[in-house]
Amino acid sequence: MHYLVVDDETRLTDLVVRYLTESGHTAEGRYDGPSALAAARDPRLDGIVLDVMLPGTDGLEVCRTLRDEGVDVPVILLTARGAISERVAGLDAGADDYLVKPFAMEELLARLRALSRRRPDCSGRLQVGDLVLDPEQQRAWRADVELDLSRREFAVLRVLMENPGRVVGRLQLLDEVWDGETDLRSNAIDVHVSKVRAKVDRAFGRTTITTVRGRGYRLETAA
Repeated sequence: MHYLVVDDETRLTDLVVRYLTESGHTAEGRYDGPSALAAARDPRLDGIVLDVMLPGTDGLEVCRTLRDEGVDVPVILLTARGAISERVAGLDAGADDYLVKPFAMEELLARLRALSRRRPDCSGRLQVGDLVLDPEQQRAWRADVELDLSRREFAVLRVLMENPGRVVGRLQLLDEVWDGETDLRSNAIDVHVSKVRAKVDRAFGRTTITTVRGRGYRLETAA
């Protein structure tokens, strides 16, 4: 899971980010409303931990703006006060849950897990290890670094990620990526796979896309 943690108390933000990272997730921190809003639009996010009191734009307005834009990532609001009116305001703004400071890290993580279980994965994103692909937005990342792929390179990577650990033959790539526009005697398939390898593997010192001689290509799941 990948989380965004937002609080103007930098020490608290950094502590939560470190705890989530040590718990096997990835997380990033922000310390004000405007930067939080920009970061919260990242389609890879699985949850946001959002303080109510923020400089620039408060947490309620950040949450309300995200919901107005159709961003449905789960949000847990952090508040220093436990007043019922404040909780109601947060939920009305679109938050999914809230925690009153001070809180236990274990409880925060448990609440994030509960929200992720209740949220259906409608994004259509594909993920294999640290490789993530968003078909709708036509974007892909490796190790949180966005990849610069052409339209056809993106299509090649998408077919491979839809079949992790399985051999994808040249004929399948021909049908799904080129729609019969080329033929198997052309080196277009090999050239594009080589370009994808350069951007997805060699640039990161990995060996994820392998050639299965005489059969095609495979995206390894343990790389």
